[in-house]
Amino acid sequence: MNKITIAIDGFSSTGKSTIAKQVANHLGYVYVDSGAMYRAVTLYAMNQGLIAEDYFDVKTLNDKLSEIKVSFKFNKGLGFAEVYLNDKNVEKTIRSLEVSRFVSKVAAISAVRKKLVAIQREIGKSKGVVMDGRDIGTVVFPDAELKIFMTASPETRAKRRYNELINRGDNVVYESVLKNVQERDYIDSNRKDSPLVKADDAIEIDNSDLSLEEQFEKVLELVRKTLEIKENKKSN
Repeated sequence: MNKITIAIDGFSSTGKSTIAKQVANHLGYVYVDSGAMYRAVTLYAMNQGLIAEDYFDVKTLNDKLSEIKVSFKFNKGLGFAEVYLNDKNVEKTIRSLEVSRFVSKVAAISAVRKKLVAIQREIGKSKGVVMDGRDIGTVVFPDAELKIFMTASPETRAKRRYNELINRGDNVVYESVLKNVQERDYIDSNRKDSPLVKADDAIEIDNSDLSLEEQFEKVLELVRKTLEIKENKKSN
């Protein structure tokens, strides 16, 4: 059976990871949360005292990149792969607002991107992969058969993120979450190395008013059409 590479890009808190997990599980594909990889490196920088509100020791982080190991281990109970930093499960820790405050700055570092993109490309060599992030369709897998670009208003995304954090038990206020979303949008879109842009051949989905089920069916239909096109090309 033909397998394809599915690249899902978009702004923060657009539900990229949620839809990517759903599609990967449905198709039996490998799911990779590239954003979690950058969050893991950010957590490492925080734990090492290399980054703070008014401080970022980029040189030392670059020097220590060889010490950083980011990997995924499938959790049968959860139904998806969790993120490990140097063999320690950090799946929950990297989702905090504290990590969110710094992840876009860390992700803008060229050496960090080079290291993680190499890992991502290695994972996707055999096709049958769904990967979400900021530059999957433009840099990591520019030849992906299906590229999707997710978007929604900053207010909608901030509300989703706020509810997620509150349900987790975090002590946050909506205004702080909205500010973080807006700041990340700016940094992600304006960084010099691999800025967040919609690939020319990506299909945009604004999910501001879509339910999770509607979104899933919309993406699944795009997958079906892409697979049909690939099968027809193979037959011809």
